[in-house]
Amino acid sequence: MLNEFINSVLHDIIFIKYGLLGLFFNGMFSSFIPIPTELTVSALLLGGVKPVEVFLVLTFSSIVGGYIAYYLGYNGRLLRRLRKTPEKKYEQKSINIMTKYGWSTIIFFSPWIPIIGDVVSIIAGTKRYSIVKYTIAMTTGKTVKSVAIVFFGVHFIHWLVRTLH
Repeated sequence: MLNEFINSVLHDIIFIKYGLLGLFFNGMFSSFIPIPTELTVSALLLGGVKPVEVFLVLTFSSIVGGYIAYYLGYNGRLLRRLRKTPEKKYEQKSINIMTKYGWSTIIFFSPWIPIIGDVVSIIAGTKRYSIVKYTIAMTTGKTVKSVAIVFFGVHFIHWLVRTLH
């Protein structure tokens, strides 16, 4: 039964069907839309893709997505056209948290914060936060998260394979 479930997951999720290209789009979109990358990473690792390749694609795509989110906030016009501006309650929560703990700290940890974390980069762009500080905090935060996802994904896969055999 577990084997059937894993097999259906590996073949039915759109990002997994396209391999590393699917992971690229999953990682990019997950920077501003709450779409988890963990399932795609685990499926690719289970399918035999090298962890280094998964790490590099996930890190690069997440960083690209972070810049897209920043630009969406910075430009603003596209957000108004799409009517995708962050809800006021999430925007205010994000601003309060950033003010309390510091923008760089929150941008660093934002990849780990569900929903509010997806809005942080957009708000940083809206508030015209320094692109240099944003780049440093965002790239290190997304890199650390990618290391953790791939590291724990590899260990999860090893555990899963031992459990199934």
